[in-house]
Amino acid sequence: MQTAHNYIDLYINSLWLEKGLSDNTQASYQRDLKKLEAHLLQAKASLITATSIDIMTFLADSSLAGIKASSLARSLSSIKGFYQYLVRENYIIENPAALIDAPKRGRSIPKSLSEADVESLLQAPNTKTDIGLRDKAMLELLYASGLRVSELVSLQMSQINLVAGVVKVLGKSSKERLVPMGEVAQHWLQTYIKTARVQLLKEGASGVLFPSNRGQCMTRQTFWHRIKQHGVAAAIDKPLSPHVLRHAFATHLLNHGADLRVIQMLLGHSDLSTTQIYTHVATQRLQTLHSQHHPRG
Repeated sequence: MQTAHNYIDLYINSLWLEKGLSDNTQASYQRDLKKLEAHLLQAKASLITATSIDIMTFLADSSLAGIKASSLARSLSSIKGFYQYLVRENYIIENPAALIDAPKRGRSIPKSLSEADVESLLQAPNTKTDIGLRDKAMLELLYASGLRVSELVSLQMSQINLVAGVVKVLGKSSKERLVPMGEVAQHWLQTYIKTARVQLLKEGASGVLFPSNRGQCMTRQTFWHRIKQHGVAAAIDKPLSPHVLRHAFATHLLNHGADLRVIQMLLGHSDLSTTQIYTHVATQRLQTLHSQHHPRG
């Protein structure tokens, strides 16, 4: 007869053999299952004898203890996989977790920056240096277009049309979209391409629009660090990342009256429901304005 720990160990080993999961993922699954095991032991049950009621009670108790819905959903995923394994290996007949739905996750409102924050960030790079001018052009383009960071760092010269003022973006699932860049971003791109880009390429023949200081395609991590540095220089005490600037692009457009479907197209969202999270941001702003300025606010 296997012990409870043996069953968990056998399952974790199967994950490594069959799916090649990382050590961190395996450890996460193991922690989830041992928490369930401890809960069941207190209820005088076991992993093998557990019913769907036992598992739902475990999830409910975890929720009352303050565990987030996202963590509970991950835990349930671990539990379902574990019992699927036990059924497959004929240790049990039915999966007691099979019909249990994951807890609903609240949609988090994206962190964003105020327009003043963005202006400070855009002014931070030292445009007298090649790196600073490149960063300035990247930040202006990112805020003007709402590109994903992966789209931004992989841009080629052939994707930029400075005459028409548009960027041809190859997004998720290889879907192309044309995004306007605006006059300010267009100006800084022209200035950068004529001067700093030539120096950064170090006589290379690469078509990369924003090369690193080694003349190669920049990584997402490098650009993230560059934004963090400029954020410090601009004295911005909010979390900063390329994604935060993308959120600012969408939020500020919505605040100034842009249609949600237009924002959907600009961001490259295939589903409008993905874009609708920004309506929560705009609603919050309207509520704040109402309370500040309405005589009965």
